[in-house]
Amino acid sequence: MSALRRKFGDDYQVVTTSSSGSGLQPQGPGQGPQQQLVPKKKRQRFVDKNGRCNVQHGNLGSETSRYLSDLFTTLVDLKWRWNLFIFILTYTVAWLFMASMWWVIAYTRGDLNKAHVGNYTPCVANVYNFPSAFLFFIETEATIGYGYRYITDKCPEGIILFLFQSILGSIVDAFLIGCMFIKMSQPKKRAETLMFSEHAVISMRDGKLTLMFRVGNLRNSHMVSAQIRCKLLKGLR
Repeated sequence: MSALRRKFGDDYQVVTTSSSGSGLQPQGPGQGPQQQLVPKKKRQRFVDKNGRCNVQHGNLGSETSRYLSDLFTTLVDLKWRWNLFIFILTYTVAWLFMASMWWVIAYTRGDLNKAHVGNYTPCVANVYNFPSAFLFFIETEATIGYGYRYITDKCPEGIILFLFQSILGSIVDAFLIGCMFIKMSQPKKRAETLMFSEHAVISMRDGKLTLMFRVGNLRNSHMVSAQIRCKLLKGLR
């Protein structure tokens, strides 16, 4: 039995069954006992070993609006896959929207049909379709400045849109990049190198019942101002 435990670990328990195969029965005379592995029934933990509490709130009412009221913290607490999805989706939608605005201005002014006329001054030079409008927006937003596409002074609506684009781009960059920076700087993965003892014990220490367990740090770097918080569940008899 000890060899089976060492082989399969503590997730299984060894039980003795009768040779007739009628389920779990006590051993009787003349019956050949057989040993089989039965998965242990795992009990749900109140607190995981990584420190996360398994208690979920329910029936609070307007829970979604409470999370949206603090959108920045909600994005920071999201998982990485959702955070990256929102990051890419926000930039993609913003880029397509602003490129569409530049294309609409060129379309309403007739610049798309007169872009190759020699003496005609368009709102944005060398913008004659949506891909060129998209490239102009990317060059402006990323401050690449190739010099081939540029805004002219004959387009007041383009100047207003350019100011709006600069303000909107600064807000989106500050919000999303700040969110990503704070998420990357959180020391959540530091807990992966902290090892806790498999079992906790309650014993007398200095005349009082004391909960004791061991904590080990796998890294050589020291932790400054480390705090340990425990929760006690006491049932009423």
